[in-house]
Amino acid sequence: MAGSGLRRLASKFDDELKFFKGWIDKPRAVGSIVPTSSVTARRMASIVDTTSGLPVLEVGPGTGVITRAILRLGVQPKDLVTVEYSHDFVSHLRRNFPGVTVIEGDGFNLDKTLGDRSDTKFDCVVSGVPLLNFPVTRRVAYLENLLSRIPRGRPVVQLTYGPRSPIPPGFGDYTVERFHFILRNIPPTRLWLYRRALRN
Repeated sequence: MAGSGLRRLASKFDDELKFFKGWIDKPRAVGSIVPTSSVTARRMASIVDTTSGLPVLEVGPGTGVITRAILRLGVQPKDLVTVEYSHDFVSHLRRNFPGVTVIEGDGFNLDKTLGDRSDTKFDCVVSGVPLLNFPVTRRVAYLENLLSRIPRGRPVVQLTYGPRSPIPPGFGDYTVERFHFILRNIPPTRLWLYRRALRN
């Protein structure tokens, strides 16, 4: 028991060091100096419908805290596709999550990044991309692209460290919904849901 506890602590410390190094190397691509908390990760993973029969898309997984939560929810590794910009994080994810499709590339250009998977329909999207580092027009285009890859009515969940939705309402065909405010995260984070409204 003590041995497994020490291994978990060492793994968590290793993740935090990798995340900090990623932030130093590419502060624009990494939104925080520490990884997402397990509480935040579980809340984000909770949007997945494990009965849909569709794969899940995760963009900006970092060291894989949310990836792990998605898998623990019951998603099979073969049914999870992750897109990560940082080469170091990609190598870490491939080592630690065998069976998960880990793609190195730009989440803002998914047609190119997903390649032969670009026509895949996903159940939902879990996004950890630090959107506040980018102009509003790029954020809206990013969301519209994600929503085109999931069924109408299914959500994109996005975390942010700002007080407002990083993608403002009224700029496209989507709804904006507050999901959770989580104090047990460094820094405290807000989760937002975005959907295409169901047609009557």
